[in-house]
Amino acid sequence: MSFLERNEKNIQKVEKRIEKEEGKIISLQEKYQAKKITKAKFNIEKRKIEEKIKMMRARIQQLHGLGVKERKHIEEKAKKKEEKKEKKKKS
Repeated sequence: MSFLERNEKNIQKVEKRIEKEEGKIISLQEKYQAKKITKAKFNIEKRKIEEKIKMMRARIQQLHGLGVKERKHIEEKAKKKEEKKEKKKKS
């Protein structure tokens, strides 16, 4: 498994975790509307979950950046290899 494949897999995992956290916010809203928790507790919990989501989204951005960097590296490597082949043919 190449680095790019692992990177894409990690991105998908983080996106699934974000969806779960968003589901938690929805369940919190339902509890609040059913008067099972107070508004203060709702806001505190919601803020914690939103911070987690924010960190996960930052992680996704970082992983995307690593993927772009790796693709560029692979392209440069292929270009150098091609230049070496052309140099050998000329010699």
